[in-house]
This record gives sequence, C-alpha cells and structure tokens, in this order.
Amino acid sequence: MRTLYTFFRSSTSYRLRIALALKGLDYEPRFISLPRMDHRTADYMALNPQGLVPALVEDGQVFAQSLAVLEYLDETHPEPPLLPTDPAGRAYVRGLAQIIGCDIHPLNNVRVLKFLKSRWQMSDDDTNEWYRHWIEEGFRSFEATLRAAARHGRYCLGDTITIADICLVPQVANARRFDCDLTAFPLSVEISGAATALPAFAEAHPSLQADAF
Repeated sequence: MRTLYTFFRSSTSYRLRIALALKGLDYEPRFISLPRMDHRTADYMALNPQGLVPALVEDGQVFAQSLAVLEYLDETHPEPPLLPTDPAGRAYVRGLAQIIGCDIHPLNNVRVLKFLKSRWQMSDDDTNEWYRHWIEEGFRSFEATLRAAARHGRYCLGDTITIADICLVPQVANARRFDCDLTAFPLSVEISGAATALPAFAEAHPSLQADAF
C-alpha cells in the first residue's frame, strides 16, 4: 500500500493528489498539519528529513519533492503519460512546471511568509503584497511562454494533460486564495479552468480532503 503524507492546503501535495488520481493509483492519506507543525516532529523528520510535505511512501521507499515524485510516478506507472515522448516537448512541459515549482512557489511558501513577518516584522498587508508581486512575475512568465511556444490547446500541451497542468491548477487556486488579480493572464486561467473540471483534478481539490474539515 502506498502512503501519501499530505496537507489539504499544500499546493505541492495537491499536485501529487492530482497525479495519483489521474493514474488511478490508490493510496492511504496521512495528514500532516502545517499550522500544528506536524512536519517538524521527530517522527516525520525521521521519515522525510526535509521536513516538508508531500512525501510518498511506496514499496518501503520514501520519495519527496513533488516535481521529482511526479516524474517517478510517470516512470513507474506510465499510463496515462504526464510527459510527452519527444525531447523538445518534454523540455517545454518541464520548463512550464518549473516556472511554478522553482520561480513562484518557493518565494511564496508559508515558511518564507512566516520568516518575513518574524524577522522584519512585515504586516499582513506587506506579506500579501510580496505574495502578489511574485504571483504576477511568475504568471507573466508562464503566460508569455505559453503564447510564444504556441503549443497549447485545451491544456498547456495541446489537448493532453501533463505535469505543467498539474502544477498550474494548484498555483491558480493559491493565487485566488490570496485574492490575486489574474485578469492579465487569461490563457493560463482558461487552461487551469479546463483542467480543474476533470474528475481527477476535482477530487484532489483541497476543499474535499478529509483534513479540511
């Protein structure tokens, strides 16, 4: 039995819930509350020394870092594929995923926002301004890449779901939770909406997770 250590509001956990649902892979959820600092307990740190969520346990092995786990799942459970077969297509999809996974998310992670408040006494308004700035910067890059490459269709790569869409949907959800204005990025929002309507994306939504109640 595979186990997913997850938190309902974690966008990185959201990514893995989507991928597992797309591939029809059952798992047992173990809920790690970030507000309660469950991810920093000795037991969890022994499991995942990075002290972050998500973590996937499969066949007795622990896998962390959501982008790496997405590719692990695609290599070990190849249907349906989450990456195209051609090298250029794979680089394009990975690049989009990394705009979110490397350029947006790390700067807006909860631990970063907490540090800004504790170290420099930034107000809620100040940290929200920080958050929205990096959302705007990241989505400007994401939207421009989609348009420049012109490889999108219903989703980021034609009409096929890839890891780019799996990363996009949780980031759009987070942006909306922080009341970010996304009107300048209509293509990204449209693609996210189309993907969100799919059953695998819908069932992975934070509001439907057992630890959300």
